[in-house]
Amino acid sequence: MASTPRDAIIDRASATITASLIGEAPRAIVRSFFDEATFTASHVVHDPESRIAAIIDSVLDFDPASARTGHMSADVIIDYVRAEGLTVEWLLETHAHADHFSAAPYLQEKLGGRIAIGRSITTVQQVFGTLFNETTSFDRDGSQFGQLFDDGDRFSIGGLEAIVLHVPGHTPADLAYVIGDAVFPGDTIFMPDFGTARADFPGGDARQLFRSIRRLLSLPRAARLFLCHDYKAPGRDVFAWETTIGAQRDGNVHVHDGVDEDAFVAMRTARDATLDMPRLILPAIQVNMRGGHLPEPEANGTRYLKIPLDTV
Repeated sequence: MASTPRDAIIDRASATITASLIGEAPRAIVRSFFDEATFTASHVVHDPESRIAAIIDSVLDFDPASARTGHMSADVIIDYVRAEGLTVEWLLETHAHADHFSAAPYLQEKLGGRIAIGRSITTVQQVFGTLFNETTSFDRDGSQFGQLFDDGDRFSIGGLEAIVLHVPGHTPADLAYVIGDAVFPGDTIFMPDFGTARADFPGGDARQLFRSIRRLLSLPRAARLFLCHDYKAPGRDVFAWETTIGAQRDGNVHVHDGVDEDAFVAMRTARDATLDMPRLILPAIQVNMRGGHLPEPEANGTRYLKIPLDTV
């Protein structure tokens, strides 16, 4: 696909949102499911006319103490999809998550759909394939996914137009999906009272993150924003994952209008230096860089995840 200037891509995304807001296009129906164990919000978005749907950032349950996986979180989504009579055509990942396993292959088995992520997942696969010494059974070409999206790619969910935005910074492979008047930015940004994602993972970059967020915030103010995580900001007693572009521009504690790039980079760099690594990063990355597929069983029939020791 020929490259498209980034400002033209945003113009198209803004036009899609505007058309939905004024009734010229279907308005996306969104139902969210929150997994408190990983503080993750998964979203089912569908076209009300065709009832074609996509599932975004699903969660496979994992107990690190027992090393057991489960499907309770995913089964709740399956029950909803079936009760609403939806047809799932897409299983969308915003990036290779470091804090939970993806349930996309399980959902695909039960509901169908095509698993998709950004093309830059190959960069993540190169870095972590080396860390985990994956030399024989793991291809680093993104072939574990059914679709690799580039910036500006368009696809449909029934009558809904969807546009892909590459928003690196948290990781090299982060995507945001604009679907009708709804925006799904993954971990790039959080609720206004909590701020923004960390940028200190391999390939992360605080300056890139600022530019990606400002790109998102150039979308129409009324656009609905459905976030991937919430951690309850100080003083807030309930989890929340839906906001608007306008609310972010006016009140995001890290990146509201008026915050310049250098100030953001200084804040983000200092803050990241105080953060512990996510509890599930080592097992989660091994699964998610494979498109949510668990490693193949070894000769004894058991699957294994690796824990590299004393790495820098």
